[in-house]
Amino acid sequence: MASNPSVCGVCEHRHVTKPSVVWCSECDEGLCEDCKEHHSFSKATRNHEIVLIGEYMKLPAKILQIAQFCNKHNEKYELFCRKHDCPCCRKCVEDHNRCNDLTDIRTMIHNVKSSAAFQEMEHALSETAENIKRVRINREENLTSLAEKRKIVELEIRQFRNKINDYLDELQDKILKEIKTVEEKESNKIRQLLTSLMQREKEILEYKDSVENTKRYASNLQSFIAMKHVEKDIIKEEIYIQSICKSEQLHQIDISYTMNTALQELATTTKTFGEVIASFTACNIYIQKRRNKQAKIIVPPSTNHFDNVSLKVKQTIQTKLPNVCGCTFLPDGKMIFSCCTSDQVRVLKPNGSYDFDLNKIGPVLDVVYIGDNSVAVTSGGTVGSKQINIIDVKNRKVKKTLKVNSANYGVVFKDGKLMYCAGEKGIKMVSLGDESITSISTSKMSEQANVATHGDKLFYTNVINDNVTCCDFHGKHYGHSAKAVL
Repeated sequence: MASNPSVCGVCEHRHVTKPSVVWCSECDEGLCEDCKEHHSFSKATRNHEIVLIGEYMKLPAKILQIAQFCNKHNEKYELFCRKHDCPCCRKCVEDHNRCNDLTDIRTMIHNVKSSAAFQEMEHALSETAENIKRVRINREENLTSLAEKRKIVELEIRQFRNKINDYLDELQDKILKEIKTVEEKESNKIRQLLTSLMQREKEILEYKDSVENTKRYASNLQSFIAMKHVEKDIIKEEIYIQSICKSEQLHQIDISYTMNTALQELATTTKTFGEVIASFTACNIYIQKRRNKQAKIIVPPSTNHFDNVSLKVKQTIQTKLPNVCGCTFLPDGKMIFSCCTSDQVRVLKPNGSYDFDLNKIGPVLDVVYIGDNSVAVTSGGTVGSKQINIIDVKNRKVKKTLKVNSANYGVVFKDGKLMYCAGEKGIKMVSLGDESITSISTSKMSEQANVATHGDKLFYTNVINDNVTCCDFHGKHYGHSAKAVL
């Protein structure tokens, strides 16, 4: 930080100590109540972005330490060098005289918090946290399976031990200790990896909280530079995850027991009860990978008109269903389609071939993926269908039913909540955590209504007046486009 945020920077230059009440990101200093008023009326500063000092101090320490002035020349950043991926002041241009890609930094930071690059960074954080969580869960499950397999081996040993004489007591103790030693040895390896994974998972979640506060309270410049820092850390985490997946650390460890055939002859010279083997198989965890080329800079919005967009068929899927009402995709590429006439959900493989059907789950309309190998299926507006089923696709069964007390048609999922078209009751939102229901919009919806999200906005169709309406998650409308095609 350029100055002490708790003290008014203007008064401090006059050798007067007064507490600041707001922070000006462009001046990079705090302002007291009197200076704040002068700051807001001055022609040079009236358009500056200010934030309450209490809210500014909520920013993470790393964000507060981001300099908004050039450390070398003590001048404000005015340009951004795309070649070196760094901000520059006017004097820095001398060091970048061979760089042909210098851009006005105001263009770069304009709407940075709602830019595709910022959203990509937030998505990458969530994706990285999810990948670490998957690896951690896999290791925990392997710990459990090791213990269970150890019990199975012990039972086999004891059953055989009961058929022979007391001479084998010593050998039995030896083999049990060996099994325990192998389990402890391999379990310790997994625990060491789990400790590292949980620490990284905690750090990623802290990053997510930091990004949220940055998005809310930091200046555009701070947000932009912070985004660059976080992207580099994300790349490190991705490399770490991929290195684990390629190493032997994620090999599935198992314990098996090979009986010594000499025991069947009750030979008194037998010196071992058998052999304990720790076997390894490569893991089958699906790790989400970000696209190779990511948004490194903020690109001005396209001037192409919608009418000039041309569509090209990439793949045709034969669902063989009489009436497809909804579809969604799983992270592994599988496709899920819902059929309202036959009340079934069909799962197809990534290549479009049949996998399996889910039947006898009640009325079916739309379907959406909600994570953890689960989908939410709405039930339309028929009598007795005021519910949304949560289906475990892996185990092929309904694992939870949400009573929503209204019709439910098109549905979308975001941040642990389902937003669905509720017919005459508008758009509703139900939390998967506590199952609480809130109303987003009271506008009457048709049975063919669908809803989608983009950023912090909702878009829903209305067949009654042939339009698409945009609103936020609190129901505030931002207009609509006419002649929507359903």
